[in-house]
Amino acid sequence: MPDMDETTDSYDVVEDLPHSADRERFPAQCGLFVVESGPMAGSRYGLEAGLTTVGRHGDADILLDDVTVSRRHVEVERVGDRYTVRDVGSLNGTWLNGSRVEQGDLRDGDELQIGRFKLVFFHGTAV
Repeated sequence: MPDMDETTDSYDVVEDLPHSADRERFPAQCGLFVVESGPMAGSRYGLEAGLTTVGRHGDADILLDDVTVSRRHVEVERVGDRYTVRDVGSLNGTWLNGSRVEQGDLRDGDELQIGRFKLVFFHGTAV
């Protein structure tokens, strides 16, 4: 069983909640993803672990169950208050703010596209 400090928290879907309210629900320095479009629109995921895996594999920290997502699609690494996304060999690629990337730093408000899913990154209570 994984150490509680190394897991990614999943939060309930809350409809029509402004993004500013998302920020209030998480620790001040915690990054989070809000799924803006795709089969799981409205889902929110805290990024508290040092490494968060995203993909279609059942063991992924953030499971995006759709054929447009590779089993092991991306990793999000947290070092201090910085977050970096890294494509780990996906077939359909990873897109950050409309540009295909192998790796990129995440900043508040960035849009990450993984297959059919668009995830917006928020850095805690950053304004």
